[in-house]
Amino acid sequence: MAPMPQTMRNGRRSTGRPFVKHPPEGNRHAMVQRVFRTALLSVAACGIALAAHAQTPAPQTPAPATPAPAASAPAAPADPVVARVNGEELHKSDVTRMVSQLPPQVQQMPIEMIYPAVIDQLVSGKLVSSAGYKAGLADSAEVKDEIKRAEERAVQRAFIQKEIKARVTPEALNKAYQDYLKENPAQEEVKAAHILVEKEDEAKAIIAQLKKGGDFAKLAKEKSKDAAAAAQGGDLGYFTKDAMVEPFANAAFAMKPGEVSKEPVKTQFGWHIIKVEDKRTQPQPTLEEVKPQLEQALSKDIVTALVEELRGKAKIETFQIDGSPMPKEEPAAAPATPAPAAPATPAEPAKK
Repeated sequence: MAPMPQTMRNGRRSTGRPFVKHPPEGNRHAMVQRVFRTALLSVAACGIALAAHAQTPAPQTPAPATPAPAASAPAAPADPVVARVNGEELHKSDVTRMVSQLPPQVQQMPIEMIYPAVIDQLVSGKLVSSAGYKAGLADSAEVKDEIKRAEERAVQRAFIQKEIKARVTPEALNKAYQDYLKENPAQEEVKAAHILVEKEDEAKAIIAQLKKGGDFAKLAKEKSKDAAAAAQGGDLGYFTKDAMVEPFANAAFAMKPGEVSKEPVKTQFGWHIIKVEDKRTQPQPTLEEVKPQLEQALSKDIVTALVEELRGKAKIETFQIDGSPMPKEEPAAAPATPAPAAPATPAEPAKK
């Protein structure tokens, strides 16, 4: 039983990730095929017509041919043909594009494993789109509307990416990094080991053994209930104060390097004997270490600011869901001014 939440082991936080169990080889291809069929239907639902519509590349002006040396082997094409369907070519870039649209767990598989299924589904997709073209569906209002909306989404993404690229400058990143350091100051860390037992008497007996010269690591391996730490001689690695339960943290951070707790420390896990081995100031991350995190945060801020800028320059009219005008907002009523109090009527003198 651990005395606290998962802590730093050997200076690194344990991820606790379980081993990945792979399905038997015989079932793997069938599983991949099922995933691809589902993905293909999703692609179709989200705009397979658009992909088919763009199948014919725009004509390009050929560059002047540069004669290669006679002894040189011909260079491999940058985007080789991977299949032909009724004469229409499918390229390596089509494979890459389809893989990028698949679920993350499939994208993580080796390309050699999923390549046959990718080719199979690309061929199926080409056959379906070709049949749709022959049926004249490319000119249908539904397909044209879908192509227009897909183009609009692509333009949105391209514009946002362009603005982010222009605004995430080295200067902006450095400022964000300095702000990050201020908001996340370096913390003190303690490197400690512990022995965890159930009863206070047990803990006091171990402290007595240590005072007589007992070996802390050996006793931890023999007696500690914290099996993970016991295997390391009780070592918990470096940790910050907030990583431990309060009684344990308070005791450890009050001690000096080399000290062993004179009295057992009680927590909800049992009784602890603590040995502090070192103290240090936690090293702050470098810019390169937090750069992806900072770029993501800056990108979100840039998109928010960009939308606000565009809204500020635009004339925007909104209507109710049935197309009728939005109800006008009534100006907030001014607080009522209290009427002046009527002057008090003096009491009549008593009649004699």
